[in-house]
Amino acid sequence: MKIGIICAGDDEVAPILSMMKTEKISHKAMLKFYEGKLENQNIVTLFFGVCKVNAAIATQILIDTYGCDMIINGGTAGSMDKHLKPFDLVVSTKAVYHDVDEEILTDFHPWMKSCYFQADEKLLAMARKVAEKYMQNTPVFGTMVTGEAFIEENEKKKMIEKYEALSVDMETASIAHVCYVNEIPFLAVRAITDCADEEAKDNFEENCKKASEKSAEFVRLLLKEWKE
Repeated sequence: MKIGIICAGDDEVAPILSMMKTEKISHKAMLKFYEGKLENQNIVTLFFGVCKVNAAIATQILIDTYGCDMIINGGTAGSMDKHLKPFDLVVSTKAVYHDVDEEILTDFHPWMKSCYFQADEKLLAMARKVAEKYMQNTPVFGTMVTGEAFIEENEKKKMIEKYEALSVDMETASIAHVCYVNEIPFLAVRAITDCADEEAKDNFEENCKKASEKSAEFVRLLLKEWKE
């Protein structure tokens, strides 16, 4: 078993790198891949930069070049739920694009039954076990939405109503998309940095480090529980 741990930014992957024993570093498609062990699991990790295409490129390389059997997306996200505050954890039960028409996914490749990419059931069960066993503040489980735009307040309300969204980011659904077509188990664990509004950029930069550490610790515990 080899597990890919994928993050958008360097601050997001930094706590993973600090926890793992790196055995090899290699480069492909202008990206740097770190191979090693974390909780005695074989992992490959990297940061790929913002946006859906970069995320998809990195995910496919993890599968094709590095032979990853499972992908975990760590990092940060903006809150779409008024009850979620900075540093709260969200675990994906499913992911969806907010800027891609549903018919593109259902009427064309990959001919999905709906626009939602479901998280792997076994990984979800492990995540719930980790939350119950280790976490004082249980993470929230639900829908992550993905799109390449900062969200205005009126759009935010529409997305919450349409998708019952908990968080928003620019990559999760595209990573889930690649995993779906490759039949690879996928799960996302993201910590909240901001409220996904006009002040999001400043809040993100201020809160990113601590939020990334929260996400990385949950990923570590997930790997520990997987081993056991």
